Amino acid sequence: MRPVIDNLEQILDSDEKERYEDEAELSDKITEVFERGIIQLLVAWKTDVNRKPLVIHGARQVGKTWALKYFGQKYFEDVAYFSLDKDESGLCDIFKTTKDPERIIQQLSFLHGRKINPQTTLLILDEIQECNEALNSLKYFCEEAPEY
Repeated sequence: MRPVIDNLEQILDSDEKERYEDEAELSDKITEVFERGIIQLLVAWKTDVNRKPLVIHGARQVGKTWALKYFGQKYFEDVAYFSLDKDESGLCDIFKTTKDPERIIQQLSFLHGRKINPQTTLLILDEIQECNEALNSLKYFCEEAPEY
């Protein structure tokens, strides 16, 4: 993953940034770097028949959430995004009351306003580390509902 980051840093930090006509052109170049690196890795994960829940670690404000939302919009029919940061909505309570992936998906679908379909919906649990029960639930998804 480091070559992608190095390439992105070169684009953003180089003296050559004046060669981009405007912010839109620079944005297009950044998107291209994501497409060639990070997005390709996510596509490989999506098509893996033995895929497991994906946890992305990294420093704050480097584009993890942006990359996942972009990937979801481009490669899935729907994106169900939930943030556990500060958990003002009580989202963590869902994971505290059950370990059953099907019940979790039903409750998240209700909050999302649409059915979360394992083949067509990318489920993003942003800042999952803020809720130990949500993080712990990933093993149950892996064992009991690997289609998600």
